Amino acid sequence: MEENLNENSNRESQEIKRTVTMKGRPMILQGEEINIGSPAPDFKVIANDMLPMKFKRTYSGKTVLISSVPSLDTPVCDLETRKFNSEAEKLSPEIEIVTISMDLPFAQSRWCGAAGVKRVKTYSDYMKAEFGKAYGVLIKDLRLLARAIFIADKNSVIRYVQIVPEVTQEPNYEEALKALKEIAQEN
Repeated sequence: MEENLNENSNRESQEIKRTVTMKGRPMILQGEEINIGSPAPDFKVIANDMLPMKFKRTYSGKTVLISSVPSLDTPVCDLETRKFNSEAEKLSPEIEIVTISMDLPFAQSRWCGAAGVKRVKTYSDYMKAEFGKAYGVLIKDLRLLARAIFIADKNSVIRYVQIVPEVTQEPNYEEALKALKEIAQEN
């Protein structure tokens, strides 16, 4: 019993160390912290066609930028995903950009159609929050994903991490895209 209490206490103290803010209010992140050089954790999310997508099976051998957003139906997430879609159209087919949120697949599909987003693939983590927990970006109190960018190389090793400290702000696109292109060229 005491061991379980210590385990829970350790888990809670780990969560408290990793926070972001939403409109200035601190939000605790759940899940494992991902570091550069770590193997990219595998996860299962749901595609817009309601079929499951396993990350490593789908994107093995490709350089992948994963954009994590709270909801495509918010102005900053909308802008971010459109920006990445525009940039993705200029990239090699061996480079992929995906966006993951807690939005339902139906909502993601509707949003992609309305926004004309075709190159960026959107996936939903709504069922089990596997991605959010595996990458340490699940916002505990809201069950939304924090705004973050991860880049995995062709060997499924994390080579870039950007956790945006204030969820309502945009990521550093230039830095992330520069890193994506450099990582893709190295492989």
